Amino acid sequence: MNTAIAPIRIGLAQVNPTVGDLSGNRELILKFARHAKAGGAHIVLFPEMVLTGYPVEDLAMRPSFRDGSRRAINELALALAESEFEDLVSVVGYLDESESGSPQNAIAIIYRGEIKARYIKHHLPNYGVFDEFRNFTPGNKSLIARIHGIDVGFAICEDIWQEGGPVAELANRGAGLLLVPNGSPFEKAKDDKRLELASQRSREVGAPLVYVNMVGGQDDLVFDGDSIVVDANGKLLARSPQFVEGLMLVDIDARIGSGSPDILISDIPIAKYEKLKVGKVDPLDPLGEIWEALVLGLRDYVSKNGFKSVALGLSGGIDSALVAAIAVDALGPKAVHAIALPSRYSSTHSLEDALALALNTGLNYRVISIEPMVAAYLNSINLDGLAEENLQARVRGTTLMGLSNQEGHLILATGNKSELAVGYSTLYGDAVGGFAPIKDIFKVDVWNLAKWRNDQAIKRGETPPIPANSISKEPSAELRPGQKDSDSLPAYPILDQILAIYIEKAGSVDAIVAAGFDRALAEKVILMVDRAEFKRRQYPPGPKVTSLAFGKDRRLPMTSHWRESR
Repeated sequence: MNTAIAPIRIGLAQVNPTVGDLSGNRELILKFARHAKAGGAHIVLFPEMVLTGYPVEDLAMRPSFRDGSRRAINELALALAESEFEDLVSVVGYLDESESGSPQNAIAIIYRGEIKARYIKHHLPNYGVFDEFRNFTPGNKSLIARIHGIDVGFAICEDIWQEGGPVAELANRGAGLLLVPNGSPFEKAKDDKRLELASQRSREVGAPLVYVNMVGGQDDLVFDGDSIVVDANGKLLARSPQFVEGLMLVDIDARIGSGSPDILISDIPIAKYEKLKVGKVDPLDPLGEIWEALVLGLRDYVSKNGFKSVALGLSGGIDSALVAAIAVDALGPKAVHAIALPSRYSSTHSLEDALALALNTGLNYRVISIEPMVAAYLNSINLDGLAEENLQARVRGTTLMGLSNQEGHLILATGNKSELAVGYSTLYGDAVGGFAPIKDIFKVDVWNLAKWRNDQAIKRGETPPIPANSISKEPSAELRPGQKDSDSLPAYPILDQILAIYIEKAGSVDAIVAAGFDRALAEKVILMVDRAEFKRRQYPPGPKVTSLAFGKDRRLPMTSHWRESR
């Protein structure tokens, strides 16, 4: 094997595209290609399906969208022929189609205005949030392009997560550099898995590996970037910040090719040059990365869907306080409208805590009493007990949606994952809204995130946004005198442990009992979870941050007589 090496500068374009915005994404690609060329890059690598945005889901099945993508990639190639790009090689993800007309997840290798080669993704994930086996036809050929004398191999995201396949073939063909565009959604602790995987694959191929990932929010997914470069021994050379759009330039020593590439772009190695000093940004701490994921997910959902502002019911409790703080960080206080909606059962401290948060953050705040509206309902229809309690929540929901229509706000639902799991929410009441920022956050982590955010403010010399009393007081929906969440639910630290076993680990009653919990309690919680599936189907989307969120990750029938307790 040839051991001669040559330097090459790679630009990792960690960008935030929008699904379906072909013209906007084209301009984004050109913008970052210019930055890469200005920085002396020889190759600029963009994320998976950057031209169309990702995931496109069933848009891939529309011939008109595939045609639009194919036209856009050709137009982009022509735009990259301009003299300002000179000899820059651009690697761009897009939606292609096979000769038979089937959709394909592809990348184009563009040089001097021409698409010199295309590579089709081999491994199509069909688990969790992914439905690529439904949407795409897989490729079956590896690709090596000789660029400046280096035999550069390509793989797309899942291609490196599976053993064998194109990576093994590239190793056998003597690739001297591996470029991997990705659309890898955020999950807590996933960054360590990516680095471990990239290091393993680089050692298998015996070549440096460049892994660029998308950044930004797309519906209920958040892409965190965290792009990385490792050398042939798997050693980390460079790492980009999480949740930030930008370009990272990295100089790599790669093996000069001696095999048979599929396409020859340039056979002349680059002369030695002064290399850049590259940094390695440490990943955020566990709570910090979750916070940034929630902020980015909300910000992009609002901006990409054309909203200018959000509104929420601010009760003085911890959930709505946390959502308000996330919204302020995402959009700024002027774009956040908080409405206190007290009933006759609302405590004085609830209004005081809501006002305190408004003063701490500077968001827009008003009070609208729902008592006259509830009384009008009760004068027209005889409701008592739970029906009367839920009526209060539904009047609040109707009020918020009315303000949404009147003033143009996106309403934020404030329920957490624990409540959503056991059905502790009111349909058309506190479950109303267009986006639910903490729907994948268990209650114990709601408290942890609130404390973390306040601690960050203190470190920066700022006013902590969330009132201490909202964090410390016992949770209550305040729908009847003296009501507490603990009247209906186990203590949240216990409940959340049971939910984690049953939902995230798919554990049985026996598994919950083996973890030290009472069998009767386990059966009660599981029954509550199973019976609440119809509510979860109607809940707004929200950012996925755990390995198993409600939604695409967990698809269960609403009508089912199966019970885990049997």
